[in-house]
Amino acid sequence: MKIVGTGFLAGALAPLEGAFPDVVAVAAGVSGTGDIPERAYAREAELVHRLLRECLREGRKLLFLSTASAAMYSDPHEPGRESGPVFPVNAYGRHKLGLEAVVAASGADHLILRLSHVVGPGQPPHQLLPALVRQLRSGRVRVHRGAWRDLVDVADVVTAVDRLVARGTSRTVVNVASGAAVPVELIVDHLAAGLGVSAVREYADRPQPHRVCVDRLHRLVPELASRPADEEYARRVLDAHLPAYR
Repeated sequence: MKIVGTGFLAGALAPLEGAFPDVVAVAAGVSGTGDIPERAYAREAELVHRLLRECLREGRKLLFLSTASAAMYSDPHEPGRESGPVFPVNAYGRHKLGLEAVVAASGADHLILRLSHVVGPGQPPHQLLPALVRQLRSGRVRVHRGAWRDLVDVADVVTAVDRLVARGTSRTVVNVASGAAVPVELIVDHLAAGLGVSAVREYADRPQPHRVCVDRLHRLVPELASRPADEEYARRVLDAHLPAYR
């Protein structure tokens, strides 16, 4: 596997580098929903376009990592399904969906994975876990009341990539998530207890129930279907990676 990128997900996928020589994994680009300059979106688009041309020329498969966050799946009443429809709520979600369309229409062999909130070592500071840890340690944390997040261990993401590619999964979209979204308040409580800190909480009402359907993932990668689809999985993921922050 040719891994394009040098960040968190590229590092996590590194063990697969010696396998799947016909696959190009795009593990670079925009990875957050903050104040992102247009040039950052343009750079990712140009990279994907270039790699698609290479894949077409060389007969390789493009693995594109998209998002299963609330930026993509904004319907509070239905779990996000790969078969759509989807109505992205911000520039980040619209950008990822647009690139998915380019990949699907390119004619190149491809696999699109929509990732929920991945948790693991070496995450960039703007992502959920390091951002919350930083706030808790500062003594003040902002909590979006009513918001939910689907956490998935980066090790499970790597397992999903390995199994899906090995089994020849192609020309489709697969959600890679736990299927067990939890309230942000639970995540903050668990982190504070694990770090042994207390912080003043600033609440903002932002009702955002968020669920991701993982039926397709579990059908294609039954090894991941045995995980508990409840709050226990989220707690286990947080506990696995909290030591790096202590």
